[in-house]
Amino acid sequence: MADETQEGATPEDSGVLAEVPEVVAAPVAPAASGPPAADATVTAESTAFPPLEAAPVPAERDRKMDLLLDLTLPVAIELGRTNLQIRDILDLRRGSVVEFEKLASEPVDVIVNGKKMAEGEVVVIEKHFGIRITNLIETSERVKSLGK
Repeated sequence: MADETQEGATPEDSGVLAEVPEVVAAPVAPAASGPPAADATVTAESTAFPPLEAAPVPAERDRKMDLLLDLTLPVAIELGRTNLQIRDILDLRRGSVVEFEKLASEPVDVIVNGKKMAEGEVVVIEKHFGIRITNLIETSERVKSLGK
């Protein structure tokens, strides 16, 4: 802090420290690399912090959550996976059958936004396919998959 007082005047006379409620001055140890300064002191000033803002009220939190609830995420159902040679892919024709590694009795994976969230079984509802959720992936497992 630069000393803004005129020669012969004290800081209190110049009004520099008049706004500070508490001032503490302490001697300073000389720097190891240079010669010790004569009568070196450090001035510490207390600081007033602005008041903390109140936590959001539940209505405000609900409003923020409503914004998230309106987002749309892609949902996909994975029946299974397999690897095919390029030769076999080029030979695919209408009526060709691709066999997956997953057994017919195993549940399908429910993928939300690219992450496995659940498992289920395929059902038919009035000519449409659907999934009956049979198992939700544990929250801890979902959190682990976020880093991948």
